[in-house]
Formats: sequence, C-alpha cells, structure tokens
Amino acid sequence: MESMIQLFTVVSIYFATAKEQKRRLGGNGMRPKNAMLLILTAFIWGTAFVAQSSGMDFMEPFTFNGIRNLIGAASLLPCIVLFKKMNEKNGNVAAVPGTKKDLIIGGVACGILLFTASSLQQIGLVYTTAGKAGFITACYIVIVPLLGVFLHKKIGWKVWLAVGIALVGLYFLCITESLSIGKGDLYVLFGALVFSLHILVIDHFSPKVDGVKMSCIQFLVCGVVSMVPMFLLETPSLESVFAGCFPLLYAGVFSSGVAYTLQIVAQKNMNPAIASLILSMESCFAVLAGWLILGEQLSTRESAGCVLMFAAVILAQLPEKKSEATKVVKENVSEA
Repeated sequence: MESMIQLFTVVSIYFATAKEQKRRLGGNGMRPKNAMLLILTAFIWGTAFVAQSSGMDFMEPFTFNGIRNLIGAASLLPCIVLFKKMNEKNGNVAAVPGTKKDLIIGGVACGILLFTASSLQQIGLVYTTAGKAGFITACYIVIVPLLGVFLHKKIGWKVWLAVGIALVGLYFLCITESLSIGKGDLYVLFGALVFSLHILVIDHFSPKVDGVKMSCIQFLVCGVVSMVPMFLLETPSLESVFAGCFPLLYAGVFSSGVAYTLQIVAQKNMNPAIASLILSMESCFAVLAGWLILGEQLSTRESAGCVLMFAAVILAQLPEKKSEATKVVKENVSEA
C-alpha cells in the first residue's frame, strides 16, 4: 500500500510538471493525440520489464535477448515498407545526408552496445525486481547529459542537481542498511550506463540515416551477437522457447516494433521536452505492472528512492532558460 501511495505521488508530480511545461511553451507543446500515443509507448516499455522478468522463468538471459531482438528486427520490416509507401504517397521522400556505409556502421555500433546493455539488464532481472530495474534503467536520462562533459558540452545547474538527487535516490533504492548493493541492481545500473553510450551513438548517426532502418539493423546485430553466448554458455531448447513465447512476443513485437513505431509517429510535431517527460513514465508503469502482475512490493525506503530518482529524471529534462546572449540578440533586433 505504501508503495502505491508513493507511486501516486510520483505520477502527480509528473502531471504537474507536464502542465507547467505546456504553460511555458505557450500551449503548443502538448498535443492530446500525440500525448496519448506516447503514454501508450511508455506503458508498453514499462510493462516490458515484467515480460523480461517473466521470461527468466522459462529460459536464460542470452537466449531471451537473442530471440527477442530477432523478433524485434522482423517486426520492424513492415514498418520500413509502410513508412516508405506513406512518404512516397505524400511526396515526402527526403534524402538522408549519410551513405549506406553510415547506416551499416551506425546499425552495427548500436547493435553491439544494445547487446551489452540489454544483456546486463536481462541478467540483472534474474536477481532484482522489474520495478526497481525500471527506475534504475531510467538513470540513463541523467547519465547522458553528464557524459556530455567528456564531449566538452556545457552542463547546466539543473543537470548537476538532478545527478545529486538521483544518487540519493539510488542510495535509498539499491543500497541496503549494511551498505551493500544487490547483484541484480548493480548489473542493471551498469546496463543503464551502457544505454547512455548507446543513446549518444544514436544521436551521432540518426541525423545521417533512416532511423527505422538503423533500428532494424541494431536489433538484428544484437540478436545475432546474443546467439554466441547463448550456445556457448546456456542450454537453449525449443520447449523453453515455446513455454515462454508470450513474454518473448511481447518484448519483441510490442516493446521493439510497436512501441518504437508509436514513438516515431507521436513525436512528430511535438515538443521533445514534453515527449521525453511523458516517456519517463515508463519507470512508473514498470513498478505498477510489477505490483499488479508479479506481486512485487517495494519497502518505504525503496519507494522514497523511486520518488527521488523520478524527480531527478524530470528535473534533468526541464529546458534551460534562454541564454543572456539570446536575449541580447533579440533586444538588438527589436531596437533595429
């Protein structure tokens, strides 16, 4: 009951923040239809943690990951064809600046990072709960701008404050009273770090290539690479795959193909700050689904950690105020 009260508090904080963002953006940031599609996307991704956790009852991590990503790659093929036909019909066939070589390099690089991150996450789910994994994974939203320091990017005070809050939340969520961290939480945390690198690589290649095609390649690469440790370290069987077909199909088709397509459609003509805020609800849905479906419970201490981490995620995504330089330019233009 306590965890549900904390979850309700988190969701309330989210909607209050989203309302404020809409006001600051002059009402153009939040489109009801797009927002609902993004909420559905966050719901699918959040509940996918439950599917991943349930899948471990039937098969081992690399087996689940390998098959899941191959299914994900296959599920994106119809999307590629559909988007191509829609663009041709509407006369929106825009040429991407990158070459086929950029597409392949980007897809392979993303696929290898996705394999590393998702494997760490999947192994971690053997030892921790889906709800905790959802919130720990959400740390990538704070880690990504922090990694920008190494790329000589300026980090605002909000991000530094978010990092501090996230660390306190992580302490409450993962560190026990004996000052030790669970093995599963540690795996998922390392996975979040690699997911951050994965996002930076996507950020580098996405302006150059077709995003859906690159995603399809990355799922294919991740699935193929996962097959190596699957056959070397695990004992896969058709019986276990068929027994766990529902979690596999949900994680592969819905989490990869459907949710990714919904995100692409919903983020069109929508403010990215609002979109990222809505997608942050993934962690809330992970906790809720873990409680309803798997019967997972969070202690008061862990719930407090979830609230702090979610607050950090929201804070890290709030847009910075316009720089003084921008103000000066506007003033000069108005004076002219």
